[in-house]
Amino acid sequence: MSLEVIVGNHQEEVPVPEGWLTALEDAAGDAARLALARAAHDESPLSLLATIEVALVDDITSDRVHRDFMDIEGPTDVITFHHGEIVIGTEVALRQAAEYDEPVGRELLRYLVHGLLHLAGHEDADPIDRDQMETAQEAIVAELWAGGLDGRLR
Repeated sequence: MSLEVIVGNHQEEVPVPEGWLTALEDAAGDAARLALARAAHDESPLSLLATIEVALVDDITSDRVHRDFMDIEGPTDVITFHHGEIVIGTEVALRQAAEYDEPVGRELLRYLVHGLLHLAGHEDADPIDRDQMETAQEAIVAELWAGGLDGRLR
């Protein structure tokens, strides 16, 4: 699988070093491979995509996308589109990282992996499906973090 992942910072509320964007792009290929290994079904969108665009956005943008495409008010962590776009709420990541005493970079990685798992066919509306998705997500995050991202996303 040859996958190009482009991570762009489209907000100014949360400082995101340029090196983090590069680190997330570098890790995305391994993350996608690991997500596909845990795919919910064989013909997931992720298996067909050549490019994924990841947009890091602020609460205002996240709220607008959430309302426009999911009819849910309020900013959210991740919104994934099957055509290969992942929208990540950086302010949500900052709040969640503080709440769970995690580095912000690890929380952003978690959201990237979450989006890739959605593209691999996982859903999280049902509690059982959500548990399975979170188990896969945390295993991937732990593997990538231990593989060197801990030093690049701090």
